Amino acid sequence: MSKAWKKSVVVRLGDPAEDVVIDSTQAAAWAMIEDWPLDEGPALDRALLVLAAVDAGRQTDDAAREAFVAAAEEAAILLKA
Repeated sequence: MSKAWKKSVVVRLGDPAEDVVIDSTQAAAWAMIEDWPLDEGPALDRALLVLAAVDAGRQTDDAAREAFVAAAEEAAILLKA
């Protein structure tokens, strides 16, 4: 899960909030597990499934990025996609 994405995503995470650059599926997984502001949501659930599928070789990193962006939009933390 360490292949870099072609285009980074910037989200606002943490307390105090900081702008965080997410540039790989692995970084997205860590952000969603450690710092995500929501505990549940349809886009979050889907993104976690897609990230796990990438790790298992059943999905692409592009699919992971797309799902991560949707989850960040759902959580209202997306700054740049």
